Amino acid sequence: MRQTYPSDISREAFENVLPILERARKKTRPREVDLYEVFCSVTAVFKNGCHWRMLPKDDANWRTCHSYFQ
Repeated sequence: MRQTYPSDISREAFENVLPILERARKKTRPREVDLYEVFCSVTAVFKNGCHWRMLPKDDANWRTCHSYFQ
């Protein structure tokens, strides 16, 4: 379980974004990470202007977040 941060959105608000992200997904294999955590990590990079490698340790792996962002 990850800690909550000011840049996070609520799970209820994320439910509105999830269908858009799912349509863009290449369905090659089952997802291994929680997409909400990845989304919150990406918004943290945008809001704080931090580097990918400076994401908190309880977030998803920075490489995973960056590849989802790309």
